[in-house]
Amino acid sequence: MADRGTTDDHATPGPDVTVARVAAEVTYPLRQRVLRPGRPPAAARFAIDDESSTASFAARTPDGEVVATAVVYPEPCPWLPDRPGAWRLRGMATAPDHRGRGIGTQVLRTALAHVAAAGGDVVWCNARVPARRLYERAGFRAHGAPWDDPEIGPHLAMWLDLRGAAEAPPP
Repeated sequence: MADRGTTDDHATPGPDVTVARVAAEVTYPLRQRVLRPGRPPAAARFAIDDESSTASFAARTPDGEVVATAVVYPEPCPWLPDRPGAWRLRGMATAPDHRGRGIGTQVLRTALAHVAAAGGDVVWCNARVPARRLYERAGFRAHGAPWDDPEIGPHLAMWLDLRGAAEAPPP
């Protein structure tokens, strides 16, 4: 599949990486390595990857290596089911040797800018507990208590109101 990027889907976190919208399969090796280690490569594929409304983003080094990724697509928020304009964030991953450089933050910002440009009002995710601070720095709030997924580890539901003025839902 060809790159599906547009000019509003590009950003530059620094001289060593660029962030752009990409075909989902470009992100599979990193997703598998970081999010589904030890599982078959097919475990990195999401059912929504081929939907036209799904947007996958990747940060690449000058030699083309994918070092961070995120996926966004429209999906109702489970705790705000009647809220229009909800999008889900999934597949957020940064290669361990590239963490702490702001690359994941730039991928997240680029994905959020895409959602806002598409008319989205709220973004939600099931965040890995160790990544909580990354999401909080971007303005996400926790919803409910953390839980442990036996296959992929501890998670926490989080959400961000892109309008910035909505009341928080009950925990």
